[in-house]
Amino acid sequence: MALTVLPPTQTARAFQLRPMGLWRPIDFLHRRGSEPMDASSVAVFRIAFGLVTLVAIVRFFAYDWIDQLYVDPLHHFSYVGFEWVRAWPAPWMHLHFATLGLLSISIILGWHARASLILFALGFTYVELIDKTTYLNHYYFVSLVALLLAFIPHDRAWSLDSRRAGTLTWTPVWTVWVLRAQIALVYCFAGFAKLNHDWIVNAAPLRFWLPQHAHLPVVGPLLDETWIAYAFSWAGAAFDLTIVAWMLWGRSRLLAFAVLIVFHLITGQLFMIGIFPYMMIAASLIFFSPDWPRRLLSRLRHQPMPAENLPASRRRLAKPSIWGRLAVMIALAVVAVQIIVPLRHYFYPGPVQWNEEGYRFSWRVLLTEKVGHVEYRVTDTQGRSWTESPASYLSPLQAERMSTQPDLILATAHIIHDHHARQGRQVTVTADAFVSLNARATHRLIDPATDLAAQVQGLGPKSWLLPSPD
Repeated sequence: MALTVLPPTQTARAFQLRPMGLWRPIDFLHRRGSEPMDASSVAVFRIAFGLVTLVAIVRFFAYDWIDQLYVDPLHHFSYVGFEWVRAWPAPWMHLHFATLGLLSISIILGWHARASLILFALGFTYVELIDKTTYLNHYYFVSLVALLLAFIPHDRAWSLDSRRAGTLTWTPVWTVWVLRAQIALVYCFAGFAKLNHDWIVNAAPLRFWLPQHAHLPVVGPLLDETWIAYAFSWAGAAFDLTIVAWMLWGRSRLLAFAVLIVFHLITGQLFMIGIFPYMMIAASLIFFSPDWPRRLLSRLRHQPMPAENLPASRRRLAKPSIWGRLAVMIALAVVAVQIIVPLRHYFYPGPVQWNEEGYRFSWRVLLTEKVGHVEYRVTDTQGRSWTESPASYLSPLQAERMSTQPDLILATAHIIHDHHARQGRQVTVTADAFVSLNARATHRLIDPATDLAAQVQGLGPKSWLLPSPD
């Protein structure tokens, strides 16, 4: 029998591990993501982010929100798993926000920017975890972007750190990909959420909200027209679903950005949604060419743009390594989590607008008009029964928000139960909770026979919720 001896190269190829082929897409992303680009657009993103967050912090002081939201309330609605998070006492809570403002300035200047971003992300997220009542989509967005910026090379241009350390003026292209992906997720999920019967067929809730601005000069009478509500609804869905594609296409980018600015300014004026419009306008600048800030600065100065200081050899930068592969897999995992979290409401029975299970952290912006009323019936072991209002235990804002949100209704029942337990009384707590969704008839939200004090706050479906009437 003849023995065939393969050449060394063929022998190595024959015994090459097949699983290594699984690395090919990871290595491809690593090579493409490692390509150098101008760092100025990421620097502008960091500066714009710092400016908007600084304005947000100033607003907390200007409107006395620190006391109203965190210091004055006797109780706070905690997130599952974060019950240990508590608000600082009065002077320290103000100092906490003042520190966040100083960190925003540090981010703008690029002075110890990475440490500042990590501290800002932790400090701002801590504030958001204190009370579910204060949840807003754009505050969630702020926490996410702060964490992303903390782990990408954002300080290689236009920062005190780069001047002090002589940092390179280029950055890997993956930094732009990550930021664009984060913004794209917000727009896409906001658009998909609008593809529901109420928004498309009934133009709700805009059909009820827009007439409230009929007093405005010039445009006021138009806002009272039903067809305008339908036009706004359909245009809003189309905008969210397509704006990322228009911003990615070079030929349409300028026009798309102009539309983006107009869209966010209008929604900001009509619906008073805080810093969200300005945050999205500033963040969307990342869709422009990476060197756009330097080109714009050169035009304003009437000087030729200096040559890019990019590395001559890209092969060395793009060489796959275990750390590079790990970074790609972590980035993909982060994107996967941010896709799964907004879709988790599909794992719960019933419409999310009614039961609100999976509603938070899903970019469902301006989708629902809910009006609720809750009254609790407390019964002791002697059979005596009486009613109690949540307003006796909560701040006005908390009482308003909890009336339509089942998990907050449950948390309030526990607050009432614990109050009586401290006085030595064992009681059951049931709720008469009624909700109207998008101007429909009022219906019961919770089984009135369920002792809510005996129910555990968790992430599973709530068996004591009544099904949606529609």
